[in-house]
Amino acid sequence: MKDIVVLGSTGSIGKQTLDVAAFQGYRVRAISACRSVRLAEEQIRRFHPVYCAMADEQAAKDLQTRVLDTDTKILSGNEGVCALPGLVECDAVVNAVVGRAGLLPTMATLEAGRRLALANKESLVCAGALVKRKALEKSCPVLPVDSEHSAVFQCLQCGKKEEVSRILLTASGGPFFGRTKEELSGVSAKDALAHPTWSMGAKITVDSATLMNKGFEVMEASYLFDVPADRIEVLVHRESVVHSMVEYCDSTVIAQLSLPDMRDCIQYALTYPHRVKGPMSRLDLTKIGKLTFCPPDTRTFPLLSLALWAMKEGGLAGAVLNGANEGAVALFLEGRISFLQISELVEKVTREYENRQEPSLEEICFAGEEAERRLWALI
Repeated sequence: MKDIVVLGSTGSIGKQTLDVAAFQGYRVRAISACRSVRLAEEQIRRFHPVYCAMADEQAAKDLQTRVLDTDTKILSGNEGVCALPGLVECDAVVNAVVGRAGLLPTMATLEAGRRLALANKESLVCAGALVKRKALEKSCPVLPVDSEHSAVFQCLQCGKKEEVSRILLTASGGPFFGRTKEELSGVSAKDALAHPTWSMGAKITVDSATLMNKGFEVMEASYLFDVPADRIEVLVHRESVVHSMVEYCDSTVIAQLSLPDMRDCIQYALTYPHRVKGPMSRLDLTKIGKLTFCPPDTRTFPLLSLALWAMKEGGLAGAVLNGANEGAVALFLEGRISFLQISELVEKVTREYENRQEPSLEEICFAGEEAERRLWALI
């Protein structure tokens, strides 16, 4: 029996984490959400957590009135979310918060000395050096939840770190694979949200369409596995069956394959170093038929290259890139900018921002907020 905390429990990864918890019979000791009061209430009544924190203070008040007949204590604000890892004893904290809002909960989890199952890649994009330093200081394992990084993590167990030649991250290519810039000029948010293989939240689905998500994942992999970004290669793999690969010095390539189901990665992060039967379907390669690979089109989708540039720049560049991207994606989903404007605006803000090396956590948080403000000011 495991006890877990799920931060961001009403989002896509959070809900799938609770599916795994229900299947395995885990105790959910605490959950957090932002504004999804009705779903948070349903989760409280199903899983009976000791605590539930709502980042939005009004949502916390609304939820409190709806669950007065339960024993769950309601906390509010970001402070309440960050308090959860230290308030209950648990075997793991799953950080499934979306965007840079997940950074402080990541740091709070590590400060509390908890095993961290990390789905919030922005924590590493914005503050990878600080996260790694805190994890080492507190001797906290950080287990990847992203499918690509879970795959790499599993493949790395087939050899020694010094034997690794390169990491091969796969990408689905998103809904606009093969299209030209001219063909992308009129696409809508609805078009961008029609992902061909994965069921994800709106923000990450748009990031997949622009290849920003893959750029973030290169940065995440570099920090997680101590591999320079120039030894991490991206391959478009439309079938989304090979989740990533590791090439060793003897030219052997180890790959991890499974159906595209995030519950697989979530469960492995919670059960490592063990494997157990889960709610996922088995892979039948005879039904897949073929596995294809090709390089990404970085001319049509330039944000992947911009992420690599930000990784080399270091300092505040990752936080600025992420903050600008969050602002641009929000504007696109609201119909206020076009799909092509996402990359144009994000690149302008990111390259023009004055960088600073070895920033503090406070400086990183400010840079992300300021980058989003600057992007919005361009509209």
